[in-house]
Amino acid sequence: MRGQLTQVNSTDHRLGCVPMAVVVTLDGEVRDPDVPLLHADDLAAVRGDGVFETLLVREGRPCLAEAHLARLANSAAMLDLPAPDLVAWRAAIDKAAVEWSAQTQDEGALRLVYSRGRESLSLPTAYVTVNPLAKRVYAARRAGVKAVLLDRGLPVAGTDSMPWLLAGAKTLSYAVNMAALRHAATLGADEVIFVSSDGYILEGPRSTVVIATDIDGKPGFLTPPPWYPILRGTTQQALFEVARAEGYDCDLQPLRPADLFAAQGVWLISAITLGARVHTLDGQSLPSSGLAREFAGMVDRAITAAR
Repeated sequence: MRGQLTQVNSTDHRLGCVPMAVVVTLDGEVRDPDVPLLHADDLAAVRGDGVFETLLVREGRPCLAEAHLARLANSAAMLDLPAPDLVAWRAAIDKAAVEWSAQTQDEGALRLVYSRGRESLSLPTAYVTVNPLAKRVYAARRAGVKAVLLDRGLPVAGTDSMPWLLAGAKTLSYAVNMAALRHAATLGADEVIFVSSDGYILEGPRSTVVIATDIDGKPGFLTPPPWYPILRGTTQQALFEVARAEGYDCDLQPLRPADLFAAQGVWLISAITLGARVHTLDGQSLPSSGLAREFAGMVDRAITAAR
């Protein structure tokens, strides 16, 4: 019944200045974004019991779709959700990208949502949306970000024996991440870099940390190891493949806050913002990086190399 439904957020296309949001379900149906889709007892809404992925639509094509689908499947397995029908997901992604690109050449944020479904039923809920990029994305790409270090409250080791913590899964339960970002805003910062309880760099609430430094006398890039309680970054992995092919050393290595302050560049890497250079950390200005232009180019090449 209609009274049991809740509205999926969408852009108000009636303003006439932004593209209409796209919603596609896994049966291939294109839904009206202004018509309710979720039931009020869907576990996505009442418990955050589900997983998601977000990827960029650029020039009409979804970027790194296979990497995001692989991570979606991994997250689903960690939550004991049924294995995603990857054929159906691919078709829904492609249809959503086509629908978006039919109305605009702008980039879009394409989100995959997969929940346990209604509390009263046993069928998962699955759909794809595309929406315009947030203004903060363009600002971060262009001007970089201010970030603060916050304690995540977890050590780097031991979470593999506590699978109920879902470390490494991209879940819909994002309240802690959003609270961290709101706290950062009260401190005048744009982004957060989480630090483990034993003092190691982890990740951002919506990004992977990458630094530039000298490796054996040559410029290279480092990121925290994926066996830490962090989400493995799809964009970071693609970036490292391109960077290695172009002669840069890249490695997975434990990092401390001091390593960020001493680095030749610090970036927060994600599927939508791509590479946001951290120019200020905990109120301290970081030196500008001579690799900034080349780094941005490699990120662009990485997301379009295997679409």
